[in-house]
This record gives sequence, structure tokens and C-alpha cells, in this order.
Amino acid sequence: MEEPERRIRSYSRRSGRLSSSQERALAELLPRYGGTLSVERPLPLSQWFPEDGRIVLEIGFGMGEATVEIAEKFPNHFFLGVEVHKPGIGRLLNEIDRRGIKNIRVVQGDADILIRTMLPKLFLSGVHIFFSDPWPKKRHHKRRLIQAPFLRSLLPVLKPEGYIYMVTDWEDYAQWILAESEKVPELENPYKGYASSIPWRPETRFEKKGRDKMHLIREIWLQKR
Repeated sequence: MEEPERRIRSYSRRSGRLSSSQERALAELLPRYGGTLSVERPLPLSQWFPEDGRIVLEIGFGMGEATVEIAEKFPNHFFLGVEVHKPGIGRLLNEIDRRGIKNIRVVQGDADILIRTMLPKLFLSGVHIFFSDPWPKKRHHKRRLIQAPFLRSLLPVLKPEGYIYMVTDWEDYAQWILAESEKVPELENPYKGYASSIPWRPETRFEKKGRDKMHLIREIWLQKR
């Protein structure tokens, strides 16, 4: 019997101090390069992305360093970043504007709501989840983002052979991800375990902190059958 589907609140509401530049970006640049998630108002996805575009969703982009670098490496792909923490959103918006990047759109809000209520079927070519909160205490494991119900929620919006690319520096979480992914037979792990390092993914500040603590970086790559 499958476990019942439930919403996962995988983040904590930390406010973070907004710089004046980030405040300006949220007020002036977010309407230009994205929007705030609202269940009453659909996102203008057809205006943001071409109908046949290769679209990749990044969940929890942090301060946006990897988002920007990958988007610049793949100018013919389109990237949709979703995040709840305002300083990171403001920083990414400023970088998009400063560099003149055309292939990123930014959504402020909960990724789970975005996936379940806003994205059309077979919309995404890929999903990036880099260093999501490992919630290391056992009593908090239920708050981990990557669980079988969440992976199943991605299936309708993911194209056939679309991928889910996850990275963590927390060994227990990496093992958890592998175990949860095995509960979703529609997803295949071509590596039969951890993936080889993907050369086009830049190092993030979370990754550097993990390496400084001698943590192993674990990468998991799944594909929709």
C-alpha cells in the first residue's frame, strides 16, 4: 500500500537581512523577471518560455550562483528557479539584470505548491535540487524535501526521459534519497547508486562549506522511464 500523499514543509521561515539592493530587486526586478506564487493568480508561463523549450526547474537556489553559471553555459535552455528566502531571490535578480541573462525566470514561493498546482503536464526537461536542507535530527526527517511522495509529484510535470538531479553533502540524507527513489518505479537510476560528478555543475557555497568539513559530496541522478 502506498503512503498517503501529503504536503512537505521542508523549509523554515528564516527572515535574513535584506540589503537595500536586494529590497530594490524584489520591488522592481521580480515583476520583470518572474513573480510571486499565488494560488489565485496563475504564472504567465507561456509568456516566459517557448512552447517547445527545454525547461529546467531549480528548487531552492539559495543565493543563485549555480543558477546563473548553468544558465550562461546553456543559453538555449530555460531555467525556472523557485525559492522562499528573500535575500537569495534579491541577489539572483540583481545578477540576472546585471549580466543581461535572458533564460532565467524566478518565482518566490513554495516549490511544492508550484509543482502541484501551477506547472502543466510534461512541462519540464529536468529538475535540479542542490543541497536541500538535510534536517539531520531524526525527529525532523519527515520535513526532508526528497521523499517518495514528492518524487511522485514530479512525474506528471516531467517529460519522458526527463531527469531529477540532486546533490547533498550529508551522507545520511544521500542514503535516504536513494532509498526513497527506489519506492518510485517510474524513476530509473542509471548509475545504480551515486552518480559520477557532473562537470557542468559549478561548486556552490554550501558545497564548499561541506568540503571544508571533509564531507563527501553525493550526487544522485534519476530519469523518468
